[in-house]
Amino acid sequence: FNVDASLLLDQLSICFVLLITGVGTLIHVYSIAYMSHDLDRRRFFAYLNLFIASMLLLVLGDSYLNLYVGWEGVGLASYLLIGFWNQKPAYATAAKKAFVANRVGDVGLSLAIMIAFATFGDVSFAGMKENVDQASSTQLTAIGLMLLLAACGKSAQFPLQSWLGDAMAGPTPVSALIHAATMVTAGVYLITRSNFVFDEAPIAQLMVLIIGGITLLFGAIIGTAKDDIKKALAASTMSQIGYMILATGLGPIGYAFAIMHLLTHGFFKASMFLGAGSVMHGMKDEVNMRKYGGIGKFMPITAITFGFGYLAIIGVPPFAGFYSKDKIIETAFNEGGMKGLALGLATLLGAMITAFYMTRVVILTFFGNERWGHKDEPHESPALMLIPIALLSVGSIASGYILS
Repeated sequence: FNVDASLLLDQLSICFVLLITGVGTLIHVYSIAYMSHDLDRRRFFAYLNLFIASMLLLVLGDSYLNLYVGWEGVGLASYLLIGFWNQKPAYATAAKKAFVANRVGDVGLSLAIMIAFATFGDVSFAGMKENVDQASSTQLTAIGLMLLLAACGKSAQFPLQSWLGDAMAGPTPVSALIHAATMVTAGVYLITRSNFVFDEAPIAQLMVLIIGGITLLFGAIIGTAKDDIKKALAASTMSQIGYMILATGLGPIGYAFAIMHLLTHGFFKASMFLGAGSVMHGMKDEVNMRKYGGIGKFMPITAITFGFGYLAIIGVPPFAGFYSKDKIIETAFNEGGMKGLALGLATLLGAMITAFYMTRVVILTFFGNERWGHKDEPHESPALMLIPIALLSVGSIASGYILS
């Protein structure tokens, strides 16, 4: 039995490559200023590059086996980066929690590969796609459910979502990378790449819809309860990835809208996470939004760019989220019958709750009375941090229109 370790470049993988390298480069530039005072910054950049390299291998591999190597590399890199300041026990625990939750998902992926090999004698995407009609619906359902378990682990979907909030323990550029361009998008990629399995396995496809629907509401509700700015943004990521997972369960047109939302989300979520890092930089690493207030007048550039990301995520036209999220809501309603109504209402309710808690984040942080305890006024971040945020916020405005 030979395994060819070759790479596959098609429309799907090139979308991810451009997102990973584009957003990844801006996060690297931002990190130069953000980590300038850290004594271990060399180690930080080594881990960051391992992360990017693993994610690129994940999306470029032409078989599930090659994908698996990148998948494990991403898991390792996230563990190293989340626990980067592991001298704090809570941060080391958060890294362990992310690693263990991902191991559960990894078992799903390894079982899917084993079942696929037993069924097809092949684990390449092209080989499996050719022979998919020779497999029984039971085999395809088993592969589909195991792939969904893998996606739940990596993309922090219900019931393996709990690690994502704790993943905020790492430096802020890591949060931006995990949430916008790498790790959590891997599950959406896996399901989209495996479309030939899910299209022939309606039970697995229904489970994808259910998991996506539960997570998009669950993540949004968690977001309303968080006072930590990074954890509120993490909950919103969980919810937005729920939208993408739900879209992948809506058939061929859903895959396109899932990837479209993934790309627009990459821009506005990265700009908001880096914006949160900028706020923390000006506020002496304070993350509790109840101790912010009125920061907008001291950090106008951060406030404006964060505002663009906010308008994009809540779906205000003509910002990016309006184009991609509305398409998913529309496609969900178009399913028809009770199923379409339930999915459509879930996506609509999720959008309403998102608007509520993201507005809360913006008002608590940038408006109102000053609530910080120290005498020093917050100050705007250096140019090396602001330029990447500004470029990403341009994506928050324009990417939806360009992609549509």
